[in-house]
Amino acid sequence: MSLGDGASGGGDAEYGGVGQTRTRLPGGRSGDVYGGARRGRSSSRSLVTVVGVVVLLIAAIAFANRGGGSSSSADGGRTRTDSAPTAASGVRPVQSKNGGIPSGFAHDQQGAQSAAANYAVALGSADMFTKTGRDAILKAVITPSKVTDFQARLDKAYTADFNKKIGLNEDGTAPQGYTFVSRTNPIGTKLTAFTTDKATVEVWCSGLLGLAGQNSTNPVTSSWFTLVLQLEWNGGDWKIVTDSQKDGPAPVPGDERASTANDMGKAVEEYGGFTYAR
Repeated sequence: MSLGDGASGGGDAEYGGVGQTRTRLPGGRSGDVYGGARRGRSSSRSLVTVVGVVVLLIAAIAFANRGGGSSSSADGGRTRTDSAPTAASGVRPVQSKNGGIPSGFAHDQQGAQSAAANYAVALGSADMFTKTGRDAILKAVITPSKVTDFQARLDKAYTADFNKKIGLNEDGTAPQGYTFVSRTNPIGTKLTAFTTDKATVEVWCSGLLGLAGQNSTNPVTSSWFTLVLQLEWNGGDWKIVTDSQKDGPAPVPGDERASTANDMGKAVEEYGGFTYAR
């Protein structure tokens, strides 16, 4: 991912369009390290963005089921889709999970978009900062022939020094007394290219990254970005071949005051994620 602003991946991908949904992040109470003021991206975020895959931050708040009609036209052997309205399709997105990550997506456009949204969440999670967690996620979402390449690239990015710079222990865990927040929240997906066994999907996301704690020097901040995932149908499921990240689209900040460190840490521990579907 890039990590929540996180690490952004490397391949070249093609981009394009389909439905969208909106989520609204809750406002908080004033106080503590956040000082009630909105902050821009932290230096740690910029750092992570430079790094390398879609560890973009974060896990999920909700991004309603959507579906709806889409019109398509052939273009160089590929099908390009126009934007579709946000609407639940009524089709169950997945039948199973692989290491806690949704799997078994439908072999169609909806399945490709559902896979991309769920994979964005996994790649933007806090587990990406530890070697064990990262390897497990990559094996679950990356096409088999590319897993070793992704692991090598990310091992060079998520070093002990890198973890220390963003306030973590060298092994990627949070220091005692702090809650590490790294979540990616899909807002919508856009299918830009599709053939029987290949798809390119853009996932518009909001992200959270930082350490929640009374004396944190890297408080949790938010960001907006778009992940571009090129997928292929492999072994009966959609898998990532390449990934990249770009900034925005970002809305104008609202008037909500930032939550306290205690409220932020409590929210992350109490609010779980969802399985995403079009």
